[in-house]
Amino acid sequence: MSNSQVLLLPGWQNSGPEHWQSRWEDRYGDKRVQQHDWMRPLRGDWQIQLEEAVLAATGPVVLAAHSLGCILVAWWAQHSKNTHKVRGALLVAPGDVERDDLRQMIPGWAPIARQPLPFPARLIAADNDPYCEAARSRQMAKDWGAALTEVGPLGHINAESGLGDWPEGRRWLQDLQQSNQKKD
Repeated sequence: MSNSQVLLLPGWQNSGPEHWQSRWEDRYGDKRVQQHDWMRPLRGDWQIQLEEAVLAATGPVVLAAHSLGCILVAWWAQHSKNTHKVRGALLVAPGDVERDDLRQMIPGWAPIARQPLPFPARLIAADNDPYCEAARSRQMAKDWGAALTEVGPLGHINAESGLGDWPEGRRWLQDLQQSNQKKD
């Protein structure tokens, strides 16, 4: 993926060293979008950080979002005038911030932005994600116009899921970029 930069968008509390996002950062040189406060995420602040990362990229970008990072992508896409720089988005295990428990832990993120995304997207969901029921993941994929891939019992599709470098996820990311290039 030499012609587009991959921006990693971790969720609440960031992604630890064994998380697939951190492993991709180390292995492929992907760029993690840093946030001012990983523990008390402010939606507007996180959107600004994503906007600045997209603007700083010298060419097109591909987004690789996890959990709250997926919700961030939807909110950012609704407000940014720079979505044309995004070739595609891999949206992995979105957190259901409309659920009462998560709404209280991560205030200010509900409701979830539900408009269709202006770029190709693939949502990856597990059927036993503790932060989002499968039916809610399916609805988000539909609302966002994202292709849906259900991967079975992988929990929150994070380090605890034992994915290592997660080559399958990387292939999905590359597929997003290549399918969009054919349209160019």
